[in-house]
Amino acid sequence: MSSRDLQKVCVLGSTGSIGTSTLDVLARHPDRYEVFALSAMSRVEELAAQCLQYRPRYAVLPEASLAARLRELLRAQGCATEVLAGERALSEIAAHPEVDAVMAAIVGAAGLAPCLAAARAGKKLMLANKEAIVVGGALFMQAVEQGGATLLPVDSEHSAIFQCLPEDRGTWHDRIDHIVLTASGGPFRQRDPASLADVTPEQAVAHPNWVMGRKISVDSATMMNKALEVIEARWLFNLTPEQIKVVIHPQSIIHSMVVCRDRSVLAQLGTPDMRVPIAYALSFPERIASGAEPLDFLAKPNLTFEEADERRFPGLYLSWQALRAGEGATAVLNAANEEAVAAFLARGLRFDQICRVNRQTLEELHPEAGECASVEGLLNLDARARRHAQALIAALSA
Repeated sequence: MSSRDLQKVCVLGSTGSIGTSTLDVLARHPDRYEVFALSAMSRVEELAAQCLQYRPRYAVLPEASLAARLRELLRAQGCATEVLAGERALSEIAAHPEVDAVMAAIVGAAGLAPCLAAARAGKKLMLANKEAIVVGGALFMQAVEQGGATLLPVDSEHSAIFQCLPEDRGTWHDRIDHIVLTASGGPFRQRDPASLADVTPEQAVAHPNWVMGRKISVDSATMMNKALEVIEARWLFNLTPEQIKVVIHPQSIIHSMVVCRDRSVLAQLGTPDMRVPIAYALSFPERIASGAEPLDFLAKPNLTFEEADERRFPGLYLSWQALRAGEGATAVLNAANEEAVAAFLARGLRFDQICRVNRQTLEELHPEAGECASVEGLLNLDARARRHAQALIAALSA
């Protein structure tokens, strides 16, 4: 395959856990893929090392000062990567005419605009940024349809559901009853909920099965990660809230299941390694080597399942509350959670108060008419929800 035929990939959030795993898979297949553009939030030295290794045409950072530092580092090494700065640059590289595929791995609502740009430009959009669809909702799915984009979920749970669905996507609603998203239960699965007030950030980010960033690790510990996945599944697969179930599966071997009308259950299994769904999304509809270890059925313990108890995991149940509350409520929930988790990681909020901030913001702040019809409106709603959550956090920490 000539360099002209290589698939050009843009990796948004390349220094995070999903981004580095994506680059690992890409490096295993230099005959298929070329890294066209990278972006990061603040890890300038790590992004510089990636630029030196993969030689992308563009690299993007959010601030001009960070971009200047990256240019200096790359110039000293003779690297010709063009460094850009700002939010607009993210959307520009995501929608660039030469880009074939976009890995959307930016954490939080900040990923909404570049994801929409990639969707409207008809790219193969590999969605690891669940917040983009949680915030964007109908607007996001409309952009995918109008742009003719190929939307491929990268979360292991949604990738599993996607892989279990019939190839004829137009008829699968007639064949299934509901889906079951699995959850590990996080590091506090067996702890008394009354004992969680003294949980430290170091304890919360120590996930038993997955290697993830700090924010998503805290979300896994509160089960807000699964709450966002419930919302994501509603949009990805056009389901009603009642068609989405969650079960605790501590081993993280079964990644999710589809329950058919005839009560057959289709499940996707594999080792807990994000390179598996990443490789599937990159190569869809083909399959390529991911670098993950094979699943050894004889070496694994028994597969067990537990109820996702509301007393133990109250954050999870905010997903169904938000979905039933109407358009925009899921954006409010996401914004509140981002602020609460940031405050917890900064030791300005107790772990057991995260859910309280999320629930109170969801119940007290309501979207205004037309606020969900545009990116600007959604970002305004996001900002209002953040201010509301910040006020609650300040009151709790006073």
